[in-house]
Amino acid sequence: MAFDSETEALLDELDKLAPAGYMVGLHIRLAQPRIYHSSYPPDWVTRYNERSYYLRDPAVFWGISHTGVTRWSAIRLPDPFGLFDEAGRFGLCFGASASAGPMSSRSIIGIAHAEREFSDEELAALARITQALHAHHEECLSLTPAQAEALRLLASGDRHTAAAARLGISESAFKARLKSARLRLEARTTSEAIRKAREHRLI
Repeated sequence: MAFDSETEALLDELDKLAPAGYMVGLHIRLAQPRIYHSSYPPDWVTRYNERSYYLRDPAVFWGISHTGVTRWSAIRLPDPFGLFDEAGRFGLCFGASASAGPMSSRSIIGIAHAEREFSDEELAALARITQALHAHHEECLSLTPAQAEALRLLASGDRHTAAAARLGISESAFKARLKSARLRLEARTTSEAIRKAREHRLI
């Protein structure tokens, strides 16, 4: 996969940070990352993917349920399949994970070292790189003026009937605008759409 210069620069930083390799999954939605890239040993990547280890990887579970950065050794989640030990046999003896973004579009990066734990300074660098890659590859969200106004009225406290009356449309037409706004923002609920619209300063 070809990357732009800013992404390449950040991946170069990861290369220097992680002697045993790294894994990048950006904007994971419905268990699939929009962008995936790995420099882990090819034999490990093949084994990991063929056996669907992402379904049982404690580092992935940590990244889905947390944001921030941690060493693998600090993850207190069950590892019944011994993935960390198995990764160690491929040279991924020590590692760290960072996670950024909302649950609906989470980005997770893992880095590995064969000889030692990562320092606090290295963890800080990993967190910064993760945030930068997440932000750089975030889709520019937008709303039509009608969609934005519908969400703005609800956010200010109006109910559906009152908001529709303010706009001079039927309640069913108002609900259709809300539905189209949810689809555009990839939000499951109207509350989530309002939150995302506020986060992106669309209302």
